[in-house]
Amino acid sequence: MPQLTWLVTGCTSGLGKQFIHSILARGDKAIATARGDISRLDVLAKAGAKVYSLDVTASPTDINAIVGTIVEENGQIDIVVPNAGYIEAGISEEVSYEQYLSQFAVNFFGVVKTTQAILPHFRAQKAGTIVFMGSVGGIAGDPGAGPYCSTKHALEGWYECLKIETAPFGIRSIIFELGHFRTKVFNPEHIQIRSSAIEDYTPLRTMVEGFIRGVDGNQPGDPKQAVEVILDVIRGEGAAEGKAFPDRLPLGGDCLVAMRKKAVSNLTVCNEWEDVIRSTDIAK
Repeated sequence: MPQLTWLVTGCTSGLGKQFIHSILARGDKAIATARGDISRLDVLAKAGAKVYSLDVTASPTDINAIVGTIVEENGQIDIVVPNAGYIEAGISEEVSYEQYLSQFAVNFFGVVKTTQAILPHFRAQKAGTIVFMGSVGGIAGDPGAGPYCSTKHALEGWYECLKIETAPFGIRSIIFELGHFRTKVFNPEHIQIRSSAIEDYTPLRTMVEGFIRGVDGNQPGDPKQAVEVILDVIRGEGAAEGKAFPDRLPLGGDCLVAMRKKAVSNLTVCNEWEDVIRSTDIAK
C-alpha cells in the first residue's frame, strides 16, 4: 500500500497520541493537532509528526483556515480522524445548559467543523477516509453520562447521513464504537463533574462518582491494540485482510455486549409489536 497521510485531532494524550505513534510506525505520515501551545506535542514532533495548533471549538472560519494551511503545507491528506473529545459527567437533570453546550462544542460540533473543513479537499481529489470515534455511549446510556452520551448519539445520526451524501465523491466513512479503554479520560484532571446537587439524586450521584473513581486506570480495553485494529481496517491489512470494509465496528468486549443487547432488544420489539407497528400505516 502507498504511504498515506493522516490528520488527527486531540493528540496530547490517550488515543490521539497513540494514533500518531502507530501511524508513524506503519511508515505513514502523521499530522497531529491539539488546542493551544504546540509545545504540548513536542514528543510527537520529535517522533516525526507534523504538528499544528487547532482548537476544535474555534469558529468554522478559523478551523477552515488552519486545515487549509495544513493541506497547503503537506499536500494530499488521505485520512482524517476527528478524535478530540472529553467527558462532561453529571446527572441529566442537574447538569446545566452551559455544560451541555460545552460538551457538544467539543464532542459533536468540533467533529462537524473539522470534517466540513477537510471535505472540500477530499471532494477535489475524489478520495479520502473519515474515521469517526464513536462510543458505547452512542449505543446505550449510562447514569451520570447524559451530556457525553447525547453527543455520541448525535454523532451516530450525523455520520449515517454524511456517509451516504459523500460516498459518490469516493469518500469512505466509518465509525468505531469504543468501549472503556485505559486512557486518562476518567482521570480527575480530564473528566468534568460539575452539577448542582438535587437531594433526590444523592444516592445515584454517589454511585456515579464511585464508578468514575473505580474505573479510572482499570478500564479493560488496550488503547494501543484498539488503534492498531483501526489502522488495519483503514489500510485493509492485518486483522482486516480479506474482510469487507464495515460501516461501523465495535471495539472492546464491553462494547460488543452493549451493541448485541441493543440489537436483540430492538429486534424483539419489532417482532413482538409488528402488527401494532404496521397498524399505524394508512390503509391501502
